[in-house]
Order: sequence, then structure tokens, then C-alpha cells
Amino acid sequence: MSTSHSLWRWLLQLDRPVPQLSDAELAATVERTYPWNFAVNLLDGATFWFGLSFMSSTTIVPLYISKLTDSQLAIGLVAVIAQASWFLPQLFTARPVERLARKKPVIVNLGFFTERLPMWLLPLSAALAVASPSLALAIFFLGYAGHGFGAGVVATAWQDMIARCFPANRRGRFFGTTTFVGNGTGAIGAIASAWILATFVFAQNFLLTFTIAAAFITISWFFLALTREPVQPVPAETASQSNFWAGLGDILRRDHNFRRFLFARLLLVMGAMSAGFVTVSAVQTWQVPDSTVGVYTTALLLGQTVGVLVFGLLADRYGHKLSLESGALAACLAYVLAWLAPAPSWYFATFVLMGIGSGAVTVSGILVVLEFSDPHRRPTYAGLANTAAGVLGSIAPILGAFLASRSYDLLFAASSVFYLAGFLALRLWVKEPRWSQP
Repeated sequence: MSTSHSLWRWLLQLDRPVPQLSDAELAATVERTYPWNFAVNLLDGATFWFGLSFMSSTTIVPLYISKLTDSQLAIGLVAVIAQASWFLPQLFTARPVERLARKKPVIVNLGFFTERLPMWLLPLSAALAVASPSLALAIFFLGYAGHGFGAGVVATAWQDMIARCFPANRRGRFFGTTTFVGNGTGAIGAIASAWILATFVFAQNFLLTFTIAAAFITISWFFLALTREPVQPVPAETASQSNFWAGLGDILRRDHNFRRFLFARLLLVMGAMSAGFVTVSAVQTWQVPDSTVGVYTTALLLGQTVGVLVFGLLADRYGHKLSLESGALAACLAYVLAWLAPAPSWYFATFVLMGIGSGAVTVSGILVVLEFSDPHRRPTYAGLANTAAGVLGSIAPILGAFLASRSYDLLFAASSVFYLAGFLALRLWVKEPRWSQP
């Protein structure tokens, strides 16, 4: 056995014995570890979101890119990475993840290198921004994309581990509470980032914000590593690589409700093509100062904070479809306000509503997919839904950049229409999967 193969088996803990538990024993394990897992994953979320607020893809990152280049395509590329990088790799990791009895080693051991370490390229980029803007731009995109795609590599394992640790009727509560606390700390971070952006000169201000982001996202990894995963054996027989890919078409043909949900979800992805351009629109149209962008981040996080808590509790009781419908309407209204805004003050309401819509997708866009399938197929369903969203999410911001180069009003109007269409598709065409399974 080669050294690299042995290292890989050690990294993923493939040689550790798998306990054979009955359904009752597994349920007892989930209940016993629930308080601990809730606490450590809450701390993970709080520190992660605090760090993320210092590199908001909707406000701070577009502002930083606009300091390095006036290219709309570069702003669009930020949106592509923000919307697509986490989603794209998931279908390609689904089959290997399904074959693992333990998901945590993928998330913690592999994820440290793929997701956390690339974050430290962002402060390096800011350190070079004045002396060499082009090099700084290249290093930034290398770190930003590395972090996003690295997170996507471990995402199916993370979703499956969350489904194992938290029963279906408590996942929304966990996710909502965790993101609520995370956004609360993130709001503090947004206020701090506004002060930093206003107080320090370029690029010292971004060096500070990106360093804080990298530090706290790294700290969150330590809390995540404390999770006590209820280990479950995998089926003795799993599909071959060729059968796995062939079976994806069978899922779409057979599972009508999931296919309809996927169509509605993709409409929401198209609606989000404007997300990276709202800040740039405010700066270019109304000449708002950099410090106001930090306040926009606060408004965005305020909306997310309210959204994730309300939608998390709502989803546990009524299912995730209603949360997604509500979020789609909020996002639709957000872009209507951005489209018709007669003054820059309207953008505060726009960002609050964008945050509410984002909160719905954060909670229910992820968790609803876990309820369409049997437990052993969760990674495949998650990979199929999320990679499809990632593919379209990589195209939508490019279309957004094209529309923005013509008119921001045209761009925001198009997003409003897509979100309204997504709401109607969910409302009229998709059944709540929690109560529609045979």
C-alpha cells in the first residue's frame, strides 16, 4: 500500500471499526449527544458567521474589488464564486460520501486544508493591493475561490452529518438558532468592519477586515471538530460509478416532486444574479461612502438574523416549503425597491429584505433537500440539487454583469421577475416533502 493511500485512509479514518447499532440504539445515541452537538455547532456557527461578516460577498468584497479594477466582469466573478463554488462540487463528492460510515473526518480533517487555509490568502492580497493591484486581485480570487470550492468539497458530508446529529423536526430549530446567533455576532462584526473601513486608509482597512475574517473562520473549525457524530454503517452494496451517474436521471424521472422543487429552486438561483451588484449600484449611482457599505452589511445581517430564526422555527412546524416561499417574496420585494429607489436610504430596506430572503435559503434551501430521500441517499439528493444550483449560479452572475453594464434598473427588474416566478412554482407546483413521502 502506497504512503499516499495510507495517509488518505488515516485522514478519513477508514480503518476504524464501525459500531453495528439497531435503530433504537442509534436514536438513543442521537438523543444523548444532542445537547453537546447543539452547543459545539452553535459555537461553530457563531464564530464562522462573525468572521464571514468581515468579507461579505454582497457588500465588502465587491467594494474591495472595485478598488482594484473597474471591470464589471470581476464583480460578476465574485458573485459566481459566492453563489456557485459551494454548490458545484457536491454531486461529484456524493457517491464517495455515501460509502463512508463516518462523515466527520471529511469535514474536519480534509476540510481544514480545502476550506480553512485558503482564507489566509485574502489578507495577503490586501497587503499587496497598493503596490501591485493586479497581483492582489489574482491572489484574492485564488483564496476566495479556494475557500468556496474547498467548502463545497466537504459540503455533502457536512449536510449528512447534520442530518445524523439532529432529527428532522429539530433541524430547523438548530439551523435557525445557530444562524441567528451567528448573524448576531456577524452584525457586531459588520459594525466593526464599517468602523475599520471608515477609519483606516486603503488597503490597511481591508488587511484588517480580511485578517479578522480568516482568524475567526479558522477558530470555528476547532468547535466543529468537537462534534460527536452518531456513526451509521453504510449499505453493503453501493452503486458503481457508472450506475451512480445513470441513476441520477432515474431520480429525476421517478421523483416528480423533487424534479419540480429543483426547477423552482433554480428560478431562485437566477433571481440572485443581482446580489453582487446592489452595493456597486449604490456607490456608483449615489456616491455613498465606504463606511455606509459597512452599515449596509449590518442591514443585510439584520435581515438574515430575523429570517433564519423565524424560518427555522416555522420550518420545524410547517415544513421548509413555506419558508422558501416567504423568502422568495422578500427577495422579490428587495429588488423592486432597488429598482425603484429614489434615494440611497431605500437601500437599507433592500439589504434587510435581501437578508430575509437569504435567511430562508440558508435554512430551508439546504435542509428541505434532506427530506426528499431515504437517509442513505441524502448525499446524492443534496449533491444533485446543490450542484444544479451551482451550475446555474455560475452562469447567472455573468448574465447579471451583462445586464448591469446596460442598466442596473434592468438587472434588478429581472431579478424581481425570477423571484416571483420561483415563489409561484413553489406555491402551486411543489408539495411539502415531509408529508408527501409514501
